[in-house]
Amino acid sequence: MSETSQPDTHALLADIGGTNARFALARHDSAEPLLMESVREFAVADFPSLADAARHYLDTTGAIATTGVFAVAGRVDGDEARITNHPWVISAARTGESLGLRSLRLVNDFAAQAMGASLLRPQDVVPVGGIGWNGHDALDRTFAIIGAGTGLGVGGLLRRGGRYFPLQTEGGHVSFAPNSPEEIEILQQMSAEFGRVSNERLVSGQGLVNLHRALSNIAGEDPGPLKPADITARAKDGDERSLRTIDVFCAVFGAAAGDLVLTLGAWDGVFLTGGLVPKMLPSIAHSAFRQRFEYKGRFSPVMARIPTLAVVHPQPGLLGAAALAQDVA
Repeated sequence: MSETSQPDTHALLADIGGTNARFALARHDSAEPLLMESVREFAVADFPSLADAARHYLDTTGAIATTGVFAVAGRVDGDEARITNHPWVISAARTGESLGLRSLRLVNDFAAQAMGASLLRPQDVVPVGGIGWNGHDALDRTFAIIGAGTGLGVGGLLRRGGRYFPLQTEGGHVSFAPNSPEEIEILQQMSAEFGRVSNERLVSGQGLVNLHRALSNIAGEDPGPLKPADITARAKDGDERSLRTIDVFCAVFGAAAGDLVLTLGAWDGVFLTGGLVPKMLPSIAHSAFRQRFEYKGRFSPVMARIPTLAVVHPQPGLLGAAALAQDVA
């Protein structure tokens, strides 16, 4: 049998976002459980259900597994999960049965991102703001996880007594707190459109569009329909409003990351993940991200010592699913 088709030592993994579904296999008995050569990615819009997408992966790769860990971009409530930015509703029991799995565990995608951080090495991250990181040690630690992609994901990672424990949250939906006259105007614009405004309304792919529209409205102009890629492309060409959009995006991202540290007591560091972070890393590194991260009044001196680490591992969600599968085994 090939490396990816031995069922007794492998788990089926999935990382399901609002746009893409990624699948892979993991070995239970390895220090590096995720099999990178097994990773495949599909558009969720191409399949009526998660089970159909997973079956397509198994059929096209010839992979065999008897257990599974699926990370989904939404709240997991017992056996069921609903993806926040996609109409799939997922039942662990029904999906596992249709795939012939002995067991299937559903977890929030940022619980997986958090658990994936437990397997990260210094070469898998890029420090933002000059505070380095030497990798994991044997001490009890508390980390925050925050990432911008289709939505804004938030989680935590605790190390206690030699074991790692991920925290599942929906912290991306906390209320946006403006911190400048310009951001107050942006909040007013977005409030007129959405009512309540969460951080995800600004710090996400669609958040770039929302920010650009708000800034255009403030200037009395109609930007017309845009996609996130249009804004980043225009910024590369020097368009001032698109550049300002990215500046505000990064500043609010930094503020939200700092607020998360204060909320969780994550004094050991923050991992920045999500699909937009590697793409926007140069902009984040040269923006007000770190300044706004540290700008926490009487806690600013403490914040200045905390590393903010951009994750550049190609599959952090699947890495976390692999760590969870190994932990269960």
